[in-house]
Amino acid sequence: MALIVYGGSLSPFVRKVLVTLNEKGVAYTLEQVNPFAPPPEFLAISPLKRIPVLRDTDAPEPNTLPDSSIICDYLEHKFPKPALYPADPFARARALWFEEYADSQMAQNLVRTFFFERVVKKMMKQETDEAICADAKDKHLPRTFDYLEKEIADNEFLVGGAFGIADISIGTMLVNMEHAGETVDAGRWPRLAAYGARLHARPSFKSLIDFERPIVQRFRAA
Repeated sequence: MALIVYGGSLSPFVRKVLVTLNEKGVAYTLEQVNPFAPPPEFLAISPLKRIPVLRDTDAPEPNTLPDSSIICDYLEHKFPKPALYPADPFARARALWFEEYADSQMAQNLVRTFFFERVVKKMMKQETDEAICADAKDKHLPRTFDYLEKEIADNEFLVGGAFGIADISIGTMLVNMEHAGETVDAGRWPRLAAYGARLHARPSFKSLIDFERPIVQRFRAA
């Protein structure tokens, strides 16, 4: 069996897949792909021109799947233990909602603002526009963090009392926020801050964060 994940290790969507694989104890190879300058062979397997893409050499040709949500669902069915999606229909749907919330609201209004401006632009040797970050910090960050603070409440995890895809999806976006210098204010959002710390301390997250942090620091210092 050989699983290959194509994508950049700093992408929250790639990280979502890698954390899922780590939690399930499944071996994989990460093939780095620059989403801003992908090779022609990658474009042939990514119709939306986005990362990640998974290749499962055990599957019949064509053996690739694009999109992090599709990939994680596939991995759940192929490697059902430990379960990362709730068995209860309503709880499963609720977990998928948080995945969608992370992939859309958090990615578009927070990660693609702070992380793009402060990290990606530095990688591309462009100037950061802090006015864009300030606008997002004023308009989008409080609304998002207020919502997550309320949803977490006094629970350890978001859905069903167990770590799963909802936590992976939210947690991976929080990693990119931190890479961009935006930490959760524990005074204003204590539950969310503690929740993020719990997630990022898990080996499935921590090993990736420890690998990524020096890369990000190098570019941010440039």
